[in-house]
Amino acid sequence: MTDPRLLTPSRADEDAQDEGLRPKRLDDYIGQDKIREQLHVSIEAARQRGDALDHTLLYGPPGLGKTTLAYVIANELGVPVRTTAGPVIEKPGDLAGILSNLQPREVLFIDEIHRMPPAIEEILYPAMEDFELDIVIGQGPGARSVKVPVERFTLVGATTRAGLLTSPLRARFGIVQRLDFYAAADIEEIARRSARILNVQMDDEAATDLASRSRGTPRIVNRLLRRVRDYAQVRANGRVTLEVVRAAMQLLDVDAYGFDDSDRRLLLTIIDKFSGGPVGLGSLAAALSEEEDAIEDIHEPFLIQSGFIERTPRGRLATARAYQYFGRSAPGRGWF
Repeated sequence: MTDPRLLTPSRADEDAQDEGLRPKRLDDYIGQDKIREQLHVSIEAARQRGDALDHTLLYGPPGLGKTTLAYVIANELGVPVRTTAGPVIEKPGDLAGILSNLQPREVLFIDEIHRMPPAIEEILYPAMEDFELDIVIGQGPGARSVKVPVERFTLVGATTRAGLLTSPLRARFGIVQRLDFYAAADIEEIARRSARILNVQMDDEAATDLASRSRGTPRIVNRLLRRVRDYAQVRANGRVTLEVVRAAMQLLDVDAYGFDDSDRRLLLTIIDKFSGGPVGLGSLAAALSEEEDAIEDIHEPFLIQSGFIERTPRGRLATARAYQYFGRSAPGRGWF
């Protein structure tokens, strides 16, 4: 059975190996052309003014480069980046301590920003808008509010669930960018670039095939590339050819669409247990013994983008393409 981490674009310990593969500058960043162009203009304008970049929100499915872009932004601005995550900030004092220690124009990157508690957001609002902390001293009738200035900084927030952000928080971001799944040509170029960095000899046909199985996600193509490199080292002469990629993917049980066991099980559950749907997310999660968030964040985006699942007001629905994938007849639609 496939290692579930291979096609799961969530961050894990293995992702530390990606650090050397991450681009450092916008010119080295492959794909997301419109976003790169817009960021280039905003960053250059901020640099010319000697001012902090507007607060930036990056959202989209996991593994598409939100964290990488945060570091690229800091590198382009020539400032440090301080990193944290929404669930880590538990008390207002935690965030106040971070904000009060930021240097001028420094980038604060908050991953999973949608998971910040409401009390934390209240501290963030005046810091983002007026660059000051509103700290309450004392309790009861004698409590008083003290405003403490902080340096002008840039908050870069990343989330896979932009819809869960509160309206007041979202409204305070001057730059809002959605990252989409990458085009096949861009993923192929990322695979070639990573192969060069890893000193892996890879044929063009192999790069094309590997990219086609990577779900339009840079993090996944880098993971699969490392597994193919291992296979080539152990069972071939070290060179990654088309035959080596196909043999390695067969061993890993990753098909031509980039689907693994979990994806196929999800589709078959909708088709077999729920007659193709529609089925509610809760029922689907229970049938799969999966968390609802895992289905929504990891599996669904690519399956919907690829046309295998349709999300309707009544629930998830397997499309005709899903039936065709398994060689079955879609109800009332004949054979495909």
